[in-house]
Amino acid sequence: MEVLAEYVVDNEGLNWNTLPIEYFLFEEDFVEQNMRCIPMIVRFKMDNAGIKLKLAEWSKFNSLEKKELALKPIETNEALNNYQKFLSSLIYKYTSNTPTLLESNPNPAWANFTIVPKELIEKSNEFNWIITIEQWSSLTTLQRFALLKLCRPGHENRNFPKAMREFLIVNGES
Repeated sequence: MEVLAEYVVDNEGLNWNTLPIEYFLFEEDFVEQNMRCIPMIVRFKMDNAGIKLKLAEWSKFNSLEKKELALKPIETNEALNNYQKFLSSLIYKYTSNTPTLLESNPNPAWANFTIVPKELIEKSNEFNWIITIEQWSSLTTLQRFALLKLCRPGHENRNFPKAMREFLIVNGES
């Protein structure tokens, strides 16, 4: 995982330089270019907030807003509510639309480190790879979330093998 930070001070005096943005190496080609795609850390936070963000909406946000979405905490109910409000306000600011809501899943597959999800097993099988429960449980929450996002139908799956290598589940093969 890499860290990206620039010296930016927002209107509340928060220095974004002291708060690094987490992103994976497989994301570096689009994270460093004004975050043209939505990084996994933001996708994770949006899913937890129950809001779907379209790439067309994301592309309208300025760099500081994108960084703030990546950095804002969601660990408490209050923080999650603040995140929802902030994201909703950005969507409305740039599109005059209310956000698209996601159905909340109280038990997402990425949160269960005792069972390798079926969709991950199936995607791994396409490459003749096996992911063990030990490997799955050793991953961080964000890594488990990322793998499940990357193995979904319709997602740009070229990053799935890169993530599997980056997370040391497989070596340089395939």
